[in-house]
Amino acid sequence: MIAETGHFALILALVTALVQFALPLYGAHRGERALMGAAAPAALAQFSLIVIAFLALMHAYVTTDFSLANVWENSHSAKPLLYKISGVWGNHEGSMVLWVLILALFGSGVALFGGNLPLELKSRVLAIQGSIGAAFLLFIVATSNPFLRLNPPPIEGNGLNPLLQDPALAFHPPFLYAGYVGLSISFSFAIAALIDGKVDAAWARWVRPWTLAAWMFLTIGIAMGSWWAYYELGWGGFWFWDPVENASFMPWLVAAALLHSAIVVEKRNALKIWTILLAILAFSLSLIGTFLVRSGVLTSVHAFAVDPARGVFILMILCVFIGGALTLFAWRAPMLKAGGLFAPMSREGGLVVNNLLLCTACAAVFIGTLYPLALETINGDKISVGPPYFNFTFGLIMLPLLLLVPAGPLLTWKRAEAWPVIQRLWMAALATFAIAMVILVATRRGPWLAPFGIALGFWLVLGALAELAERIALFKSSFPVSWSRLKGLPRSSLGMTFAHAGLGLAVIGIFAVTTWREEHIVAMKPGDHLSVAGYDVTFLGEAPMTGPNYTGDAGRFRVMAGNREVATLASEKRRFQPGGQETTEVGLLQAWSGDLYAVMGDRMNDGTRAMRIYFNPLISLIWLGTFIMFMGGVISLTDRRFRVGAPKTARRLQPAAAE
Repeated sequence: MIAETGHFALILALVTALVQFALPLYGAHRGERALMGAAAPAALAQFSLIVIAFLALMHAYVTTDFSLANVWENSHSAKPLLYKISGVWGNHEGSMVLWVLILALFGSGVALFGGNLPLELKSRVLAIQGSIGAAFLLFIVATSNPFLRLNPPPIEGNGLNPLLQDPALAFHPPFLYAGYVGLSISFSFAIAALIDGKVDAAWARWVRPWTLAAWMFLTIGIAMGSWWAYYELGWGGFWFWDPVENASFMPWLVAAALLHSAIVVEKRNALKIWTILLAILAFSLSLIGTFLVRSGVLTSVHAFAVDPARGVFILMILCVFIGGALTLFAWRAPMLKAGGLFAPMSREGGLVVNNLLLCTACAAVFIGTLYPLALETINGDKISVGPPYFNFTFGLIMLPLLLLVPAGPLLTWKRAEAWPVIQRLWMAALATFAIAMVILVATRRGPWLAPFGIALGFWLVLGALAELAERIALFKSSFPVSWSRLKGLPRSSLGMTFAHAGLGLAVIGIFAVTTWREEHIVAMKPGDHLSVAGYDVTFLGEAPMTGPNYTGDAGRFRVMAGNREVATLASEKRRFQPGGQETTEVGLLQAWSGDLYAVMGDRMNDGTRAMRIYFNPLISLIWLGTFIMFMGGVISLTDRRFRVGAPKTARRLQPAAAE
């Protein structure tokens, strides 16, 4: 009965979403406040109904109710509780329920906290949000019902994909979906602004916190997925440019551009049309990512294997929302009033360069990801576009952006000069040059990319700190004055410093592991040892082991540094029940200098084991840097301006200005 309640709740949510779409939009068109006022209650009702459906599905997983086809296909009675819960979204149907739940959550957030929005704008935003919810709820009800019954119910389930039975993968999808779906609010604000024909500083201030929240969740979600792939898949890397990885990375790039562009709209009332387009493109890329994962066109460890009929349905949703939004943009954008003028050398000009480079980088990733699919569709030829293409093209595009990032915040609005910026950054530049020379001397035989790349990361970190020091007049005023200025800084400015410094740390980690990595692939028997990055690694042997829902073999490695034993690592080969699917667990010794990474491979004919042992220098800085970027977003989101929104005086004057 609980499952039927969940199914009924999904159907009611679909009806509510249609009401949320139609009534407020018609009311805004006719100027009827009663109809516009229905938007917020409908958004809250839709969210409540989807919560009921989600909890009903979770109850079925926790109680291992194999009478539901979805539970039977993706769960097992011996599975630990954590993975029973995460199994709710570890499959296509359940993950779509989570998708619409987060969509409704963001819509209800606007309904609850958008009290300072003009009623017409708020009703249109929630109406567009309701239309997106209605489309995906219809998709679930028509093609992906998670509450289908089996009669008679099986005794045991098939189990969840063993690769997904991992703590990082339990939390990775909700964070990633929050980023994907969170961009729908920016999209809804953009469409509402096009309908209304008005984009101003108040609009930008309302859009920025929602975009920032989505960007934050995408940042941490991508980082968690990268961390999972690093230690779970056993290949030793952190990013493979997999098409599904790219599907999450592309909206992240455009969302970063949108965040910076919205600043120009808020501060200078410029770049309005461009900002609207970015808001449309960011969510459009999220929809394209949803299509890639669920259409069956990709074979990936991240992708859901689904039938093509579902892909066609999602493709229709893409055509309606992306095609409709771009058509509306082409029609209404020329009617938007142009904003303020600015010189090429200015804060606005710097942010334009930022936007162009981020969007060009996204276009390069987009082409590399979709070109093989398009070519196969046209003439049947199969090609692969791998890391060499992405590393070269993406790296060349991002290089000038990373070089210019520290200078951007030091430029003045409207018109700026280069010399004052150089004066403020000369110490950071000198320190960066010194670091590059030290690394170059220490690694005089190469690789030659390492000193430059790591110096580039330090340039970002030191440049962010130099900008902060300039703001608080550090070393130019007394410490109490600087401390007082630090406490009085807008939190969005402090968050920007964290984000730019975190990006620098991630760049250091990426270049260090890319250029200095050690890799050894050897056959070892008990007692054999190997020297890796100053460590002596000895294979001690292996023994059978048993887990909650798997059996396997565990190999042990003793790690010595000189005459001192540092650690004993364990790498496992697991066979999961039912089905006997095998996975590899990595033996990992983490230190700030780098990770020692041991993987026990297959048994050879002579009784030895194939072993892969890596040393990944400074790789932890990649995830530390992304976490600092995420925290920069959190700090910025607590800025009082984002909570207050537009001043009340501006709201009172708006109706008069519109007449």
